[in-house]
Amino acid sequence: MSPAARGGGEAAGPAGNLPATRRTCPACLCGQPRRLARRPACACRGRNSPRRRASAARSARQPRQGRGAPAGSQMKCENCTKKECSKKQKNDDTQSTSVDALSSNDGLEEKNEFHTLANAKILLSDCLACDNCMTSEEGARVFQQNQKELFRILNLNKKCDTSKHKVLAVSICPQSLPYFAAKFNLSVNDAAKRLCGFLKSLGVHYVFDTTIAADFSILESQREFVQRYQRRNQEEHALPMFASACPGWIRYAERVLTNLVTSHICTAKSPQQIMGSLVKGYFARQQNLSPDKIFHVIVAPCYDKKLEALREDFYTALYNSQEVDCVLTSGEIVQIMEQKNVSMKDVTEVAVDSLFDEVKEGDVVRHDGKRSDGYLEHIFKHAAKELFGMDVKEITYKALKNKDFQEVTLEKDGETVLRFAAAYGFRNIQNMVLKLKKGKFLYHFVEVLACPGGCLNGKGQAQTEDGKPDKALLNQMEEVYAAIPVRLPETNMHVQKMYQDWLEGMDSKKVQETLHTKYSAVNQTASNLDIKW
Repeated sequence: MSPAARGGGEAAGPAGNLPATRRTCPACLCGQPRRLARRPACACRGRNSPRRRASAARSARQPRQGRGAPAGSQMKCENCTKKECSKKQKNDDTQSTSVDALSSNDGLEEKNEFHTLANAKILLSDCLACDNCMTSEEGARVFQQNQKELFRILNLNKKCDTSKHKVLAVSICPQSLPYFAAKFNLSVNDAAKRLCGFLKSLGVHYVFDTTIAADFSILESQREFVQRYQRRNQEEHALPMFASACPGWIRYAERVLTNLVTSHICTAKSPQQIMGSLVKGYFARQQNLSPDKIFHVIVAPCYDKKLEALREDFYTALYNSQEVDCVLTSGEIVQIMEQKNVSMKDVTEVAVDSLFDEVKEGDVVRHDGKRSDGYLEHIFKHAAKELFGMDVKEITYKALKNKDFQEVTLEKDGETVLRFAAAYGFRNIQNMVLKLKKGKFLYHFVEVLACPGGCLNGKGQAQTEDGKPDKALLNQMEEVYAAIPVRLPETNMHVQKMYQDWLEGMDSKKVQETLHTKYSAVNQTASNLDIKW
């Protein structure tokens, strides 16, 4: 056996000409190169190894470290259920080396005053997307989604070559605004306007609110649930229906849980990706722009949004353009402010832009739901009305095992006709899927979110320096969010007009192409099923 096959020396096998900085996997003996330099995990994860079982047995007796990796660096996060977890390490040197190895053009780019900004990091516990969910190409592109990418475009726009100029549009998630409001002691409306003013002072052309995208996503989810309920006796996988707005949950379902679960996921796109369709479709047409001439940035509360933006089904080959080009977390925007020594209170207020001509957005509004876009409440009320002719004004949640697993029921003539649940956090997701596999699942719909506490508790905001949730700040954010007025998606006249003028009717083929996608299991292997429930 060659030294490379034993885990030391340069990569061998199919990629034998790789540079010496990439070494073979020390655990699986497959001869594949390590995906990222100085990391103890391997792209193949042992799948290609003819000696996998023997190697696993040796590893169980005496764990082995990769050359150049610090002892004990292969940690297991609290979210991971696998025997070996290869989630990204909280190691600045590793991150720096990874970016250098994956971004060959970095050395050619002109440095600016922001060249010291941190690169995109997905750390232990940041999300459900561990290495077992990422390809090497996705890893490279995630590391490129950071503040440097934003300033690369801003610098290009200052060059004389106008052919390389981009219209820079930033869309802000509604769960990010309470973070800025609470952190800087502002009202949510002032926070929105000052954040808009700050971004435009950098050179951003348009700043949008993604609430309108959530309107579309909720409306499509409502209609799909009613259709699934009516087909429940004809189609095995019609019910239950799982919400599709959380990319951490979607990633986990597709890469680990197989088609047993993915066939139950609602096909409506998330608000982020519908916003991508609106900006690069509707808005681009209104401005007479090609989609590839727009650089679209999303400001979001969690890191998983970065992975969602990379999905192949959100890419337009005709224009070589993603619907969302870059995702920055709320915390990464604050890093830019700190780098420029700017406080939100010192920024001039600028009204948030609208997708419709020269109209500006009014006061911030939200949907039903305490800490998210409120899919459960909207779908529950809509289904009660459409299926049973009942007007539900208020919803009563019943907490079960913990505050992050709650259920809502609708009774008619003494019979429970609808049973919904909200499952937040990985442990509740585990329990939910276990019941589904055992055939003991009682719910018609579940709003599934990867983060305990919902989207406000996304790991891209409201975190202390040691990576723990800032509970005091989170409580303030929840108060701010709860005080935002609720607007039903059905009452948004812009949405109704766009269904007719842009999407050619609510039941058109264009609606399916623009607002829906398909989720299915990928990379199904034996290791995917190696889960301790």
